[in-house]
Amino acid sequence: MGMHTGGPRTALEAVAWRRLLVSIWPWRSAGYLLATLPVALAALVVLAIPWLVLSARLMAGDDQAAVIVLLALLGVALIATLGPLIAVPLVDVERRRLHMVDARPAVPAVLGRRDTTAAGPASWLRARYAAPATWREVGYVCLLATVAPALSLAALAAPLLTGVFIASPFLVMAQGPDSAPVTLAFEQASTVGQTVPYVIAGVLLLPVVPYLLTLVAGGYAAAARELLLGGPGEQLRAELVEVSRSRARLADAFEAERRRIERDLHDGAQQRLVSLTLQLGLARIDVPPGSPAARTVGAAHEQAKLLMAELRELIHGICPQVLTDLGLAAALGELADQSPIPVAVETHLAGRLPSQVENTAYFVTAEALTNITKHSGATSASVTARQRDGGLTLEISDNGRGGADTGGGSGLTGLADRVAVTGGRMLLSSPDGGPTLLRVELPCRPSQPQPG
Repeated sequence: MGMHTGGPRTALEAVAWRRLLVSIWPWRSAGYLLATLPVALAALVVLAIPWLVLSARLMAGDDQAAVIVLLALLGVALIATLGPLIAVPLVDVERRRLHMVDARPAVPAVLGRRDTTAAGPASWLRARYAAPATWREVGYVCLLATVAPALSLAALAAPLLTGVFIASPFLVMAQGPDSAPVTLAFEQASTVGQTVPYVIAGVLLLPVVPYLLTLVAGGYAAAARELLLGGPGEQLRAELVEVSRSRARLADAFEAERRRIERDLHDGAQQRLVSLTLQLGLARIDVPPGSPAARTVGAAHEQAKLLMAELRELIHGICPQVLTDLGLAAALGELADQSPIPVAVETHLAGRLPSQVENTAYFVTAEALTNITKHSGATSASVTARQRDGGLTLEISDNGRGGADTGGGSGLTGLADRVAVTGGRMLLSSPDGGPTLLRVELPCRPSQPQPG
């Protein structure tokens, strides 16, 4: 019988389940505890040797303080240096084993493993030893090397001892009258009559053993889950981080697709349209002036030129060439030149910025200037871009009537979403009567010198 839908999801929940004795939970719990022993042995061999030697010397009555202190320091140093490394495979095994007694998803806490591995071993080690989750994993390894094997052995011994108690009359009969008595717990039995109390105890313990196995396995699994996966708050943070990473990956994919479309339009459709316009121009020269064919070819030629201009505007809107070639400062200047109202631009950039940051800053500025022109009634505006403290600060202000609201469907919500994808934030101050100030903060690092 397996785990039923709507039944307990964990071994601890199964302890209070009335169908525990006829379910698979005790067997899963026994398998989980049995599988704990080899994993615990691996942790014990690597990390617990100094402590085992120290315990043996203390039990032998060794009172040499220097030796005791040295062994203790060696044990602590071994845990501190090798613990985070040994924990990696042991924790991965434990996360897989948890499914035996815990049906909930085992989403790992955020340890930064995937992000730092690509940066090299040194970066991985720094992040590994600095992460708080790493030391919770080390705590789990210490638990695995000490408490886990003792609990597992004790719990697994219970069904064996119960079986011995119930089978004790047969064990005594198998020994024969002249053989040594059978040892049962703390006493010995040489006759069948002496085994009766043990048989009764075994029968009484028989329904208790499944609860004991399930309780011990569930308690140990709950402690392991808390150490390795964190509480609900940390699980939520891990999921939010993964959502943020997914959003950033989608933004990168969108950016790459946008550049591909721009390149295809520029190198394909635009070139063919230019060729068509030239051919129509040549045909316009060849046909007799004033003829019906001349009027038709002339109209087609003008429409082709208009279409080519619209296509250039479309390509420019997808990926401005000046932004790609000269960077953000030049692109902001071009936006100011194209604006119907005077726009003062001030930039303080130490170098070229990551492409995603430059694109975000450019399109936010373009949309903001469009909104100013359409809705604010402003007669002037200003754009300031500063790069400092590992970030880009973009401020766009105007002397219009104010009253801009992100909840009014003005497109500001879309700008905030675009900024949030890069991990930045957008602030708006727009009292009635103006002025309006839009401040955007984007995290970034310089990638190359800014072209002059």
